[in-house]
Amino acid sequence: MARTRPTADAAGQAALAAYRSGFREESGYLDYGRVGPLSTTVVAETLGQTDVLSRARFGSLDDLGQQQARAVSAVARATGFRSDQIALQPNTTTGLMHALFGLTGEVLLSPADFPSLPFAAARAAEALHVVTPLWLGLDGLGGDGLGGDGPHGRVTPGLIREQLTDSVGVVAVCLVDSRTGFRVDLDGIRQVIGDRLLVVDAIQGFGVVDAPWEVADVVATGGQKWMRAGWGTGFLALSDRALDCLVPVFSGFAGAEPDEDGGDPWDIITRPRAGAAAFQVSNGDAVAQARFAAALEEVETVGLTRIEAAVADNVSELIDLADEYAVPLLSSRDERERAGIVVLDPPRELLTLLSASLHNHGVTATVRGGTVRLSVHAELSTDTVEMVRAAFTSYSSAASY
Repeated sequence: MARTRPTADAAGQAALAAYRSGFREESGYLDYGRVGPLSTTVVAETLGQTDVLSRARFGSLDDLGQQQARAVSAVARATGFRSDQIALQPNTTTGLMHALFGLTGEVLLSPADFPSLPFAAARAAEALHVVTPLWLGLDGLGGDGLGGDGPHGRVTPGLIREQLTDSVGVVAVCLVDSRTGFRVDLDGIRQVIGDRLLVVDAIQGFGVVDAPWEVADVVATGGQKWMRAGWGTGFLALSDRALDCLVPVFSGFAGAEPDEDGGDPWDIITRPRAGAAAFQVSNGDAVAQARFAAALEEVETVGLTRIEAAVADNVSELIDLADEYAVPLLSSRDERERAGIVVLDPPRELLTLLSASLHNHGVTATVRGGTVRLSVHAELSTDTVEMVRAAFTSYSSAASY
């Protein structure tokens, strides 16, 4: 008897189930916003490529040389940028430094964003004196350390519109705020800023957020968090407008044009290559590139919309659990304004109690700035939920007493 071909939805659900089965971390891990433990697929890729590198059989190393093109192609499919608009980077910060050091003029950004962006802007201004950071909502910085005039420092199209001036040529934002879990409205920001360049630090959403990358001019991210690809992975994607405006300040021999014979530029200093390839300093880690490619290909197989929906369901489950035990919430309840981060905001005098309760029940989370951050992926085991419930029970009982 012939087997019935599964429907597209059934096949998709099977792919999502296989993806979820690749989460290897122990129960209680809710800290993907800090680091995503390697997936089963990435571990297998790492072992395979490491074996190739360690044995160096005749002709085998040629495959390692193909991993950069493999990863770039996977990034192109994931983002919609062309391959010539993409340069692999070892992390988000390096990509942002390339971008900010290559710009001129005023850059509007929030001082409360993750330090990668503010530091890149400040260092570029100090070193080259061609970039001027314009701090969004600087007058609204409060004692809680969260900047901006919006609620809890959220960068919104309206907040940007209020402080946008004719001299601003670039707006830089984080796709998802690491402290509040707030997901910015990239489409709305694009409508507000017009034809100005839009720079996006995507690290806290790439891999779990189906973002409109086509409205951005610069996208920088790493693969060690939600992509679960490990450190040393990431990319910088640049629109044609960005490539016309940015100067490849840190362009090493790997980003240079070949010599007159088409080889590496020995004995001659050639110009930077055309396109994003100019924003490379040296040859990358081929094993890291293979890890990143494998992670990207896995997400592509499952479908980002399915992963995003699974994350949204798991975030809702954690929010419901916090509500059940009257644990105050700082992060948004609106699904359009969140990704995988849930931020708990207990009274300051109870912060130690909450963090200790989570620790004592084996829940891994980030405690910073008076809040507790739980970050959840597409897989949320029953054991993890029960560990959080037990921690909340201990917290609630002790707080009431």
